[in-house]
Amino acid sequence: MAKIELIRVQGDYGFETIDDNDSLTRIDGSPEIGGRNFGARPMNLLLNALAGCASIDVIMILKKQKQDVTGYKVVINAEKEQDKEFYLWKNIDMTFYVSGNVEEGRVKRAVELSMNKYCSVAETLKRAGAKINTNIVVNQ
Repeated sequence: MAKIELIRVQGDYGFETIDDNDSLTRIDGSPEIGGRNFGARPMNLLLNALAGCASIDVIMILKKQKQDVTGYKVVINAEKEQDKEFYLWKNIDMTFYVSGNVEEGRVKRAVELSMNKYCSVAETLKRAGAKINTNIVVNQ
C-alpha cells in the first residue's frame, strides 16, 4: 500500500508531499486562486507521472533489446475538457525524442508496449476518457 503525507508549507496552497520512498514533491494552486508558483499544479503532476511512467518502460525495453540510448526526452502537449464540472485531460500528445545507436522500429514498439501494456498511468488516464497520441523522433 502506498503512503503519501502532505503538509502545508507556504501560503494557502503551497504544499509538500513526501512518499514512502522519502521523495519530496511541491504542489501549489494557480495564481488565479492565490497560489505563488511554489510547485507544480496537481493536474500537471498527472502529465509528469505519465511521462515518467512511459519513460521508465521505454528505456527498460530498449535496454533489454541492447539498444544504446544516449539521449532521451519526452514532450507532452495536452488539452483539458472545457465547460464541464471537472476539467479532465482530453487530448494528450506525447513526442518521444530518442537518440543513440537505436533502431526506429524498436523505439516505436517500445512506446507501443508502454502505452498499451505496461504504463499504469496511461491506462488510468485512458479510463478517465483521455486520448493519448504518441509520436517518435529518432536521432534528430
